[in-house]
Amino acid sequence: MKRISKITLIFTMFFVLMASQFAYNPGSAKAEEDTLGLKAEAAIILDAKSGRILYEKNADKVLGIASMSKMMSEYMVLEAIEKGKLDWDQKVKINNYVYRLSKAPNLSNIGLTEGEDYTVKELYSAMAVHSGNAATVALAEAIGGSEKNFVKMMNKKAKELDLKNYKFVNSSGLNNKDLLGNYPAGAPDEENVMTARDMATLAFHIIADYPEVLEYAKIPKLKFRDGKEYPNFNWMLPGLIHEYPGVDGLKTGSTDFAGYAHTGTVEKDGQRYITVVMKSTSKGERFADTTKLMNYAFDNFGNEKVLSADYQPKDKKTIPVVKGKEDSVKITTKQPIDLVIKNGEKNNYQPVVVVDKDKLNKDGELTAPVKKGEKVGYVTVKQKEAKEYGFITSEGSKANKVDLVALEDVEKSNWFVLSMRAVGGFFGDVWHSASSTVTSWF
Repeated sequence: MKRISKITLIFTMFFVLMASQFAYNPGSAKAEEDTLGLKAEAAIILDAKSGRILYEKNADKVLGIASMSKMMSEYMVLEAIEKGKLDWDQKVKINNYVYRLSKAPNLSNIGLTEGEDYTVKELYSAMAVHSGNAATVALAEAIGGSEKNFVKMMNKKAKELDLKNYKFVNSSGLNNKDLLGNYPAGAPDEENVMTARDMATLAFHIIADYPEVLEYAKIPKLKFRDGKEYPNFNWMLPGLIHEYPGVDGLKTGSTDFAGYAHTGTVEKDGQRYITVVMKSTSKGERFADTTKLMNYAFDNFGNEKVLSADYQPKDKKTIPVVKGKEDSVKITTKQPIDLVIKNGEKNNYQPVVVVDKDKLNKDGELTAPVKKGEKVGYVTVKQKEAKEYGFITSEGSKANKVDLVALEDVEKSNWFVLSMRAVGGFFGDVWHSASSTVTSWF
């Protein structure tokens, strides 16, 4: 019995110690989640310029996105305009289905008249500002010929944008059961889904590729041709009840399945952030959580120069050169590295030098001629401690790298100099060999 008690005690102590390790880890993402006290089921923060992830909570959990789906529809309209397939002044005639959908109760809509022509700009404004579902379908039909074809295009575009976990079954984000029997894909009661990470990726791309999206997203109230004013559901915009300075987009969404969601973007003093909250339990809660995310970003992060221009590696200021007038070349960085990082953590970043091996011979030398400014590798930075969330796209990680270049020209030596070096090398080898032999006699 005593032996059993001792074993039980040892195991009890072991599990207590293990539990304490998991309960408190100041460098973990979980500790950050608890600190922010978010009620949303999933969330993320990005630096909008580089796509660097500053915070995440359940960012890879697949959830309903409701009307945030319209961000993909917006992207595709703006792309079609850029490619000349649509024009802002192009007329779109309203068919019976779109008309009936615009009159459906309990759905966000601007009433559209059957048989009447509306410009692409009018329909886009109705979609982007008031989340008009019927206007979205009208635009989807204008681009794809049918909403069914447009949804295929949405899923294809999502793959092109390197989204990972998504499924679009309609253009608007409604539940298919609300589409008057005309659902274009999926099951009769299915909805569009995505992760917070993918939602942020889509937001990152639309702002980077089509910044004009914000000219519509920031409109707090839309004056339409029917003489009415239609509010934007993003209540964090100027003049609305959850106003937050600098907010100018992007999209809200809500259904019974998705709960309440919000993709926001905010800019102050040249610094822009993207935030996503998903599966909140109320309209107010999604904006309260977004406020926490934006406050956290502005209070704790800033743009810092973590590597200066003209940086020269301390332990490798030169690279040897063969067949040149000089036997080495100085190397330096071409540009600085600026990153949005946590306040006070600049000294936590250290440079990592990577020389392009394809530029070197088997002895680790460059071959002359070498041109000033010629790229010979790159320099990146990494944190000495703490967890890195990384970047939202592989392209974004380039913000963490700068070219390593030759600081000067190294001309190729002429044939006579190269010949003399070869002769000198030959006799040097002979002398060394002879010296070694003579030395061995004694």
